[in-house]
Amino acid sequence: MAVFGFSVRVVAVRVGRPGLALVELSVVEQRYRAVLAVLAGATVTEVAASLGVSRQTVSGWKSRYEASGLAGLADRSRRPASCPHQASAEVEAAVCELRRKHPRWGPRRIAFVLERSGTVTPVPSRMTVYRILVRHGLIEPGVRRRKRSEYKRWQRDRPMQLWQMDIVGGVMLVDPVTGELTEAKVVTGVDDHSRYCVIAQIVERATGRAVCAAFAGALRRFGVPEEVLTDNGKQFTDRFGHGGEVLFDRICRENGIAHRLTQPASPTTTGKVERFHQTLRRELLDDCGVFESVEDAQAALDRWVDEYNSIRPHQALDMQSPADRFTPAPDEERDMLGLRVPGMLAVVPSQRTPPADPEPVDVPPVPAVLPELVPVEAGGPVEFERVVPASGNLQVAGKQFWLGPSRAGLTVTFWADTSVIHLLIAGTRIKTVRSHLSVADLGRLAARGGRAAGPSPLPTGDGVAFEVDRVVNNSGLVGLGGHQVLAAEILGGRQVGIRIDDETLSFFDPSSRDLLRVRTNPLTREEVRRLRGLRPAGPPPRPRVEPVRVQRRVSAVGTVMVCRQVVSLGRPYAGQTVTVHVSDTTITVDLDGQIRVIRRTTDVPVRNVKANKPHKISDVV
Repeated sequence: MAVFGFSVRVVAVRVGRPGLALVELSVVEQRYRAVLAVLAGATVTEVAASLGVSRQTVSGWKSRYEASGLAGLADRSRRPASCPHQASAEVEAAVCELRRKHPRWGPRRIAFVLERSGTVTPVPSRMTVYRILVRHGLIEPGVRRRKRSEYKRWQRDRPMQLWQMDIVGGVMLVDPVTGELTEAKVVTGVDDHSRYCVIAQIVERATGRAVCAAFAGALRRFGVPEEVLTDNGKQFTDRFGHGGEVLFDRICRENGIAHRLTQPASPTTTGKVERFHQTLRRELLDDCGVFESVEDAQAALDRWVDEYNSIRPHQALDMQSPADRFTPAPDEERDMLGLRVPGMLAVVPSQRTPPADPEPVDVPPVPAVLPELVPVEAGGPVEFERVVPASGNLQVAGKQFWLGPSRAGLTVTFWADTSVIHLLIAGTRIKTVRSHLSVADLGRLAARGGRAAGPSPLPTGDGVAFEVDRVVNNSGLVGLGGHQVLAAEILGGRQVGIRIDDETLSFFDPSSRDLLRVRTNPLTREEVRRLRGLRPAGPPPRPRVEPVRVQRRVSAVGTVMVCRQVVSLGRPYAGQTVTVHVSDTTITVDLDGQIRVIRRTTDVPVRNVKANKPHKISDVV
């Protein structure tokens, strides 16, 4: 292009360092020729119009040339001379020092610790800390992550309600002599409400006894939680084996701890302890190297756990530390409970105490000998455990026990004989039903991990209990203190007595005091006191043993089936529903006022009480 008799050459090269130099040189040359044109007598307006720039731009070129010569026409940095809101050198130094001390801490945690310490002013924001770390090369700038899908989150309302336990590997040990590497395991446990680490015990082999020893040490140190949640590892349960009771189950049972189990392949159920494992790996195990002994590894782990519990802010707790939200059971409560740990050592070494607790007192160890198993007598009561499935419908020896999906994963203890079956969770009786088990059934249950049962869990009458009388409606419900309590549909229309204990409601026949049903007590003490017709409780009702009253519908050929015994009544009774009284030796049939007694030839217990569905007329005729 021609400008007042001379040409201006513009070179546009965009790639490569030499190209950038050419671009800069061409721009300086263009500006220089424009300034020369103005100095030669051309007006600023004419030169600016020919170049397609403003008059102020050309005037600036002229001023910069007069001040600095040809160098003044080069491009200048547009960076401001000062930035009032930029973090000071002291803030940057504090951020970098904290990051180097805790290499796994992120911007949010660092910003919170700086604010809590009060060492720097003003306190930097999370993004300011992030930019400082990127600028100093302490973290890599990451791509913004997409929002994770929402999980169904849950948390207990207070500490010591639920502990989550698991086992994790990653602790490497080296033999100083042979140089052989082995991997040790860590038995871990966190409180669900506070995320406080209650168990962090390194073991060479994660056997059932080692896991129980770590669990027992935590129980002595912090107290007994209401529930414990674990996966289905063989150290915790025999759910997928023979269905018997392992030592961990026994510790829970004898201390009134409800043992909950996750569903298979569901690691998110124990998400809090799994997240604790991730933090443990990132902040300790990934960088600690190998240890020469279990004691050295335990000492390093104890130091890290102390920092995790008391110093490190937890993002899930609104940047509180777990120790700020955790409270162990009081000492007097622990002494009153009287911890029962069968066959375990009295002291488990190398564990921490909560900050407020006194130093532990050494107790001489007790030999770890398991108690002798008491043989089950033929026909005697048997105790065994089963885990409630996700459906809440538990099946034992051909009979279903409805417990509800809310109890899924809980371990239920059965106390059973040939007369009655009691269901207990964490030592509390929640249901009592008439037994359908024979002596042979009890023998098979005992062979599959059962044990000789202790005394019957029915109340002895020593505690404070009350009774009321109510009529069951046609739906099998009873109104108590504003609650609709299910008695049983079969009891519809009957008047029943209800014994109210702390944990259970026992429905019984007022005339004979025979126990009919047992349900969980939903009433508070205040609601119980306000019940209409409340009176002190009499002797605890007992289940009626015999005879068992059942109903059967006579077949088209005049027979009924009772306890796998065929009883012939005659064709004239075909299609009728008859009442049968079953005892150990006889079967008594009520036929329109006529009583017929038949000798019993089988020992199969009664499994069905109700009659079958009515036959069609064509089936009866």
